[in-house]
Amino acid sequence: MTVVRISGVDDFDALGRRWRELEQRADCSFFQSWSWYGCLAAERFPDPLLVEATEGGRTVALALFNRVRHRFALPDLYLGECGRPELDCPYVEQNGVLAEAGRAEALNFACLKAVAPRHRLILSGIDRTTLVAARRAADMVWVRRAQPSPMADLAALRRSGSGYLAACSANTRAQIRRSARFYERLGEITAQRADTVPDALGMLDELERLHQAAWTARGQPGSFASPFFRRFHAALIAEALPRGEVTLLRVSCGTASIGVLYNFSFRQHMCAYQSGFNYRPEKGSAKPGLTCHGTAIQDALDRGFDVYDFLAGDDRYKRSLADQAYPQYWVEAGPFRSVALLLRQGRAVLGAMRGGGSGEKDRPPPETS
Repeated sequence: MTVVRISGVDDFDALGRRWRELEQRADCSFFQSWSWYGCLAAERFPDPLLVEATEGGRTVALALFNRVRHRFALPDLYLGECGRPELDCPYVEQNGVLAEAGRAEALNFACLKAVAPRHRLILSGIDRTTLVAARRAADMVWVRRAQPSPMADLAALRRSGSGYLAACSANTRAQIRRSARFYERLGEITAQRADTVPDALGMLDELERLHQAAWTARGQPGSFASPFFRRFHAALIAEALPRGEVTLLRVSCGTASIGVLYNFSFRQHMCAYQSGFNYRPEKGSAKPGLTCHGTAIQDALDRGFDVYDFLAGDDRYKRSLADQAYPQYWVEAGPFRSVALLLRQGRAVLGAMRGGGSGEKDRPPPETS
């Protein structure tokens, strides 16, 4: 029999130990691991609410929400987020209830059902299984956005015995080769991984400089405009790099840096999270993004990873280097008495009738150079 209990959190260290134990029995993403959830948790979850499912005293599912109370409306529960933009800027994906392997849909439903009748749930970056569970658990579900997440199937490439270029279109292969020839004139293209936390933080500094230069030149603030973003990832690297869950890769030609990639490496799954590239606009054949990601894909293939995941977003370079995609969803769910959900549903219907969409301003995807 599955028993679901709702409680606050008094001791994040104790919760982390229980989370890590279940993590070993779960089919989860890096974004569901305690490395991500537990990073600066006391700051990111000022009013935490934990949903725990047990069977015979054994924990089989955990979901950590932050509660945001309102005077005249139902409380909001943010799964894995705070509900404050300045603290949610690290941007969660591949989110969901941490559930024992093979039981994701049933345990997602049990945990969401426990809180859906009395709260508005904000579920960011969830998969189809969690969306199905939310539809069963709540009276109303509003899918604010669905985004494709391109990925390269490295396991299939390894079985075929071909390199990653074989899976790319002729146009992409030509662009990658032209870019490589440009950089090779300046020196041999090499990739350096950060082996220590100080080395990784140094690469993060370089990535930040390149990333911010590119985005501010476009009139955009860039991801590092928020001080918390840098602080969060410095803490995350300190925790996750020694566990082998973070990869920072500098791609260079000779002594010149082409770019830096900040990826999550978790259970044979490499996720391309953030980047900074040294753009040379006067050199049209130079494609630092394609060169860096192409190098990183080959590196991941050589190291035995099964997937190179570009995460959410339909950017052209992602489609060019990927050979398939999966959907992620940004969802709100709750009871019929949720005024906010009723208003959003009404606006969505009116927008669809007028041919103008929901009228809601989507939250932008994570910025990558």
